[in-house]
Amino acid sequence: MRMPLRDAVALVAAVLAPFAVALALVPVRDGMTHTNVALVLVVAVVAVSALGNRYAGALAALSAAVWFDFFHTLPYESLHIEGRGDIETAVLLLVVGLAVSQLAARARMLRVVALTDAGHLERLHETARFARFAASPDDVVEQVRRELVEVLELRACRFERGSLLGHPARLEQDGSVTVPQWVWDLDRQGWPEGEIELRATLGGSYQGRYMMTPTAGAGVPPLEARLVAVTLAAQAAAALGEPSPVSSRH
Repeated sequence: MRMPLRDAVALVAAVLAPFAVALALVPVRDGMTHTNVALVLVVAVVAVSALGNRYAGALAALSAAVWFDFFHTLPYESLHIEGRGDIETAVLLLVVGLAVSQLAARARMLRVVALTDAGHLERLHETARFARFAASPDDVVEQVRRELVEVLELRACRFERGSLLGHPARLEQDGSVTVPQWVWDLDRQGWPEGEIELRATLGGSYQGRYMMTPTAGAGVPPLEARLVAVTLAAQAAAALGEPSPVSSRH
């Protein structure tokens, strides 16, 4: 599968944008402090992070530190740094750039949730209303199970209480999927084979898990749908109340 165009553009911008900004500041570098130059480069990192993802942001932070060193520290046009203060500024630029890139990526994810369609919002509201008047927590668990089948277009879904047995793939709280001993790229690789667990947790308290079977040949639902699924599972956890002790193998 091809990389999404937006992410590809962001990766290119991660290399070129800090370079262009650092180069543009060369004519005025004698009149600017290194701190101000670093702050301008951080703005470029934020712009790239908002356009792409956290990986593009991290690459932009590294690129910004390199081009700051190359164009704005003595000796110029060299990756060698002589002054201790310049070294500290370059390191701080990299660290701050990395931190800002992660925050920008997080903000982008939250923005996606805020802009989710009315259908998802209505689904969450309806489930919350159902939970308020449900006769038992099991009714809420079943209602959430049905909603998960629809929002994630699943072939099957069941709820398990008790011990966390086995090592299935897992839908995480941020909408990503993890597979034991493997880095899984959900957007490129699609759903992993077999059942995928979604833990019903609230405030770190485990209540059970939904074991989900994706529909064969179906695409991966967008991030906002996966985050809605996580929120639905949390509603089930809230309905189940206080957790019972479980033994976890992972």
